Amino acid sequence: MKTLSRKMLAFGVAAAAAVSLVGCAVTTGNPTGGDAGSSEDKDEYRVAYIARAQADSFAAWLANEMRAEADNYDDITLEVFDGQADDEIENSMIENAIANRFDAIIVQANNADAQLPYIQQAIDAGIVVITTNPRVEGLTGGNSVDADPYEQGAVVAELALEEIPEGANVVVLDGPAGNFHSTARRTAWQEVFFDERPDVTIVAEDIANWNKDEALTLMEDWSLANPDIDAIISMNDNMAAGALEAVPGEGVLAYGVDGTPEATLLIQDGVMTATSLQNAQELAQLNMEAVHSLLTGETDEVNVDIGNPVITIDNAAEYVQLYIDAGLIAE
Repeated sequence: MKTLSRKMLAFGVAAAAAVSLVGCAVTTGNPTGGDAGSSEDKDEYRVAYIARAQADSFAAWLANEMRAEADNYDDITLEVFDGQADDEIENSMIENAIANRFDAIIVQANNADAQLPYIQQAIDAGIVVITTNPRVEGLTGGNSVDADPYEQGAVVAELALEEIPEGANVVVLDGPAGNFHSTARRTAWQEVFFDERPDVTIVAEDIANWNKDEALTLMEDWSLANPDIDAIISMNDNMAAGALEAVPGEGVLAYGVDGTPEATLLIQDGVMTATSLQNAQELAQLNMEAVHSLLTGETDEVNVDIGNPVITIDNAAEYVQLYIDAGLIAE
């Protein structure tokens, strides 16, 4: 694990530096930059990206990639905001982006139900709006760039059917309540794995809010109460990595989603079992392509999904190399 820590230092520093997210203060900007709805006639567009939380490793990676991809567009200025995994803060940021007349707002919702009315306000104000990671359902208008969270969970759950031993005791780590990705991934695990494996017992399950530290605390308690845990089933990699820190060297199987740099290293080292990749680079590319085409009038609506390849010990080196090339893992 010392090797992992050294390698991940580059990822942590890069994420923290590149994702120097704006806090909860109102973005001042130029209020005379143009009225909402007239963006097609402009030479430069101001886009607000409201990220879920810098403490979430995937959200930090995605924000990093969004900034990098925005640099490829001479007519787009991207400002990034940290929602701090707090619904009130994120909702306030959406309101601030409307008040400050951003041409477009890209929202990574913390809680889709909580953010929905505020996102709808932006749409109703004539602002180009994209929801991403997760897509927010129930909006009238709006656009989305996302992955299929059910499939992300299903492809990993299919592996677990053969890998988790008969009569196993498992624990389950869930994302925030009401989060589309967390709910869909958990549904996939239920339908693909648990319904097919009644011999498996869930000895503990709780929400860890995508957070590594929360997952670590839960796993410390669970492992004391249940010394024979065979597998960790997590709705994201960050929580899986935290849970594994509570049971080092015990050979517990661990499944996640996201394919983060940390997870790929853990899988390559035989510590974590499998994940499915949610490629932040691809999400960022599609988001910036979408917002640019919407702002310039090239298209009227965008709703697209990225793929979800599985990462195991057999192919982890390929993805580790991807992160090395991206500067997110040190060689």
